[in-house]
Amino acid sequence: MTQEATRNGVRVGVDVGSVRVGVASSDPSGLLATPVRTVARDQQDPPAAAPTDLEEIAGIVADASAIEVVVGLPRTLAGAEGAAAQTARTYAGRLAVRIAPVPVRLIDERLTTVDAHRSLRDSGVDGRRQRAVIDQAAAVLILQAALDAERASGRPPGELVRTGGRKPRTKDRHR
Repeated sequence: MTQEATRNGVRVGVDVGSVRVGVASSDPSGLLATPVRTVARDQQDPPAAAPTDLEEIAGIVADASAIEVVVGLPRTLAGAEGAAAQTARTYAGRLAVRIAPVPVRLIDERLTTVDAHRSLRDSGVDGRRQRAVIDQAAAVLILQAALDAERASGRPPGELVRTGGRKPRTKDRHR
């Protein structure tokens, strides 16, 4: 038996890639995730004081009056975290600072990009076109998993990103 979502409001899903960031959003009831856009990642190292990709995502969050953002955390099949997971954690932390007080949560995203590629291929989208929408499709899968997890548990999913410099508690992870 599943519980109804306890919170109403739009959520934004983010799939962080090395070149692009996929963005998805939910309906206000938190039932269905849909693609929004793909944002080009800033390639500056270190990032500028106000990276344009973070600014664009912050604008999406503000325009949607989102109550929460979920960022995919790419773990290995064994559950370990590598360089890609650290990149996602760092990005989520920067985004959390930028959009505070809107909370940011990290959601396990194992295989979402693989699933997104498969779904697009199965739906007849050719390889060249896939590159333009794969990050959005992965963001949709990440966000939909978060919405489903919240409906099933009655609790916000994933791990809350803290902005005060403290490490996140492992008990805060629900997936």
